[in-house]
Amino acid sequence: MTTVLLLRHGRTTANTGGVLAGWTPGVRLDETGTAQVQAVGERLAKVPLAAIVSSPLDRCRQTAAALADGREVEVQTDDRLGEARYGDWTGRALKDLVKDPLWKVVQQHPSAAVFPGPEGEGLAQTQARAVAAVREWNAKLGPEAVWLACSHGDVIKAILADALGLHLDQFQRIVVDPASISVVTYTETRPFVVRMNDTGGDVSALIPPPRKRRRRTASSDAVVGGGAGTPA
Repeated sequence: MTTVLLLRHGRTTANTGGVLAGWTPGVRLDETGTAQVQAVGERLAKVPLAAIVSSPLDRCRQTAAALADGREVEVQTDDRLGEARYGDWTGRALKDLVKDPLWKVVQQHPSAAVFPGPEGEGLAQTQARAVAAVREWNAKLGPEAVWLACSHGDVIKAILADALGLHLDQFQRIVVDPASISVVTYTETRPFVVRMNDTGGDVSALIPPPRKRRRRTASSDAVVGGGAGTPA
């Protein structure tokens, strides 16, 4: 089974300014965001990462670089993990966008939402490309790999909705805060969502056990009754 750590970038100047940054270049972490990614880097320092793959946008590259510091792993980029293409909404204030009729569609029926303008895409397209990216990296890195994907709030929510078997119209029920970690383990039968929106929990359970201690039973099986949890 392959485990992916979905890391949202740290807080940015656009986040605090109430602006929908989208693919706007030059949006970087603010002081709080820099501290957030330093903290998450320290939390994950002992977790071996087979790869660190980032959205190409500055805020994610900056976050991923902090995670790569001290590791013998170079940050790779994948456009499919990039932010939703918000089209003509890009760069606009959220307080103005809430007045747009499309806002209600995004909230209530996001699978039908297509952002305006030649650069806009549908949220269903965003989900399809992001999920495809995760699954292709899983196949490339192999069933023993633990790897990290650094992306954006709506993109990670869309990946989690797919892993949970939720229709995209339910993805607004998921919360993904800046610098939070969500973890999905992919098996032959189904994904297991191990954690979501983790902003401070212990991560020792993400360290793979020695090979001789790994389960020999089918990793796709869910434990009937819920099991005893991760060994201490």
